[in-house]
Amino acid sequence: MSTTEQQELQWIAAARRGDRNAFSRLVQAYQIPVYNLAYRMLGNAQEAEDASQEAFLRAYKRLSTYQPDKKFSNWILSITSHHCIDLLRRRRFQWLSVEDDPAVAWLSSDEEQPDDAALRRERSEEVRALLDRMEPGYRAPLVLRYWHDLSYKEIAEILELTEPAVKTRLHRARLQMAALLEKNAAARQPAQTSRPVVEAAAAMPASVLHATPATGLAL
Repeated sequence: MSTTEQQELQWIAAARRGDRNAFSRLVQAYQIPVYNLAYRMLGNAQEAEDASQEAFLRAYKRLSTYQPDKKFSNWILSITSHHCIDLLRRRRFQWLSVEDDPAVAWLSSDEEQPDDAALRRERSEEVRALLDRMEPGYRAPLVLRYWHDLSYKEIAEILELTEPAVKTRLHRARLQMAALLEKNAAARQPAQTSRPVVEAAAAMPASVLHATPATGLAL
């Protein structure tokens, strides 16, 4: 066990005894990843901050259920993701903008074309629209995988799924976006032939991680 993990366990133990300062240290340690996850899920800075506050409050109330053999980071991200999923399901048609679209990287061809940059910009707008309509259950693993660079095992733990289920959701989400993008492209230019976008979607980068500025959170 690392020194950091030992320190966290000490803070958790103290927080369980009612020491709010100890829990505030945990908030300071994890406010950035929690906020970033909420922001990517919700697409709105104020809502992300509110969701982060709520996630930490829920964590404080549930400290007695935390199991020390699990990573605290995964535990707090799990609380955050489930809260955001609940919010998205209650606000099905809200705008879920994303500043950086890793999906564009998955869908681009390995062979660069002269108008590649223009095509990526065009696809970016399409991908944004597709992400807006994506089920929260698909959006969550995408954010955790490509913005937080978590492993399948960690995502499974956070979302309370099996690893095969996580892989299946990611695969289906990529194929859905790729198929719709290809359909749109075919409708605009029916005579043009190119490498199928669905094939390109099968190729995944090692990781794509984009952080967003996080604001200070208070318990």
